[in-house]
Amino acid sequence: QVQLVESGGGLVQPGGSLTLSCDASTFKLDYYTIGWFRQAPGKEREGISCHSNLVGATYYGASVKGGFTISRDNARNTWSLQMNSLKPEDSAVYYCAMGKPSNCATAQTVGVVATKGYDYWGQGTQVTVSS
Repeated sequence: QVQLVESGGGLVQPGGSLTLSCDASTFKLDYYTIGWFRQAPGKEREGISCHSNLVGATYYGASVKGGFTISRDNARNTWSLQMNSLKPEDSAVYYCAMGKPSNCATAQTVGVVATKGYDYWGQGTQVTVSS
């Protein structure tokens, strides 16, 4: 059973930055797509970024492109989401996830990071952007 542990959420002022991290413990990330999703109250879960080493794919959703950066450390079995220039509309519960190697290439093709195909999920961490 894979358990993903997230950290790094919190309260930040508009224009500020936060870095979220996801730890897969001893589970090897090398062949998996890693992803970040978020869900605001009353809204559906939104895929915002993914990365696959195996197929060399990285994707950012339009709402975060240019402001967020996904990165991974396969040796440590962790990945991160650096979030800059945060806006109140970025407030949500953020989730990390792992899925099939092809997921991110699919996201590049269709222009959406879908929740389908992600088998393992973190517990979620709250990000609140407010003055």
